[in-house]
Amino acid sequence: MRFPEPEDDDPILSVVNLIDLFLVVIGILMIVILQNPLNPFAAQNVTVVENPGTDEMRITVKEGQELRRYEASEGIGEGQGIRAGITYRLDDGRMIYVPED
Repeated sequence: MRFPEPEDDDPILSVVNLIDLFLVVIGILMIVILQNPLNPFAAQNVTVVENPGTDEMRITVKEGQELRRYEASEGIGEGQGIRAGITYRLDDGRMIYVPED
């Protein structure tokens, strides 16, 4: 009478179990990273400024599911308009806006 070989002695099964364990750990770590409150893109509305004050400055704005990216250019900001009022800073740091007539 022949007895079937036990599968517990197969060394490849332990390697497969280790791979499964690592996949579960990687999945849990990815979920933790995505739900991290310090993740800037976890919130609905976010503005991220990269390299502020340099020639390579970029501003990324996320509003809901929409992403917009603004990059610095060599030109100076210009526009058309009229003076709308004057702003004063008080001694305690508050700002007061006084519209012009």
